[in-house]
Amino acid sequence: MRSTPSLKRRLAVAGVTAISILVAAVPAAAQTGGSGPPGGTTTTTTDPSAPVGPPGRATLRKDGTAVAPADAPANIQAAIAAGNAIHTFPYHWGGGHRTFTDTGYDCSGAVSYVLHAAGFLSSPMPSGPLASSWGAPGKGRWITVYANASHAYMVVAGLRFDTSSVGERLNQGSGPRWRKTKRKATGYTAKYYPGY
Repeated sequence: MRSTPSLKRRLAVAGVTAISILVAAVPAAAQTGGSGPPGGTTTTTTDPSAPVGPPGRATLRKDGTAVAPADAPANIQAAIAAGNAIHTFPYHWGGGHRTFTDTGYDCSGAVSYVLHAAGFLSSPMPSGPLASSWGAPGKGRWITVYANASHAYMVVAGLRFDTSSVGERLNQGSGPRWRKTKRKATGYTAKYYPGY
């Protein structure tokens, strides 16, 4: 008959297992939080033919695309190009969460897509974690994410990117769109990527 392991041995094995799991999880948590060092695991490229506007703020074209300001860093130009790439996609609950590439996007899926293109996020995040664990608290110079448990939107180079048309007289439809109007940030946590 085999003897059963002692209680001390079982507790020791359980403790080593728990520590191993925690040690392995820390790098993954840091990556999914998206607030690693600039130039981390995600690379950004800008299209040299992409138009740029005057310095300072992004501008909105009649076709609904945004033009990056001339003084925008490459990461911000990449973020604006990403927003332009999905600016006609429909709203789709859960869209953009299994993978960055999707046929439609919800609020946090669209924000995640743009942040990923800028090199600021390695995997999609829902709005709650964007509010609580992504980036640093406060407003950024180039990108600010506004999030709470139920919605997320962002301001990139002064232009709002949002799936909601709140505050607009002309409804461009639901889904990720560049919006001319500002939105009250009451009830939202403002977060930015350090250095941007």
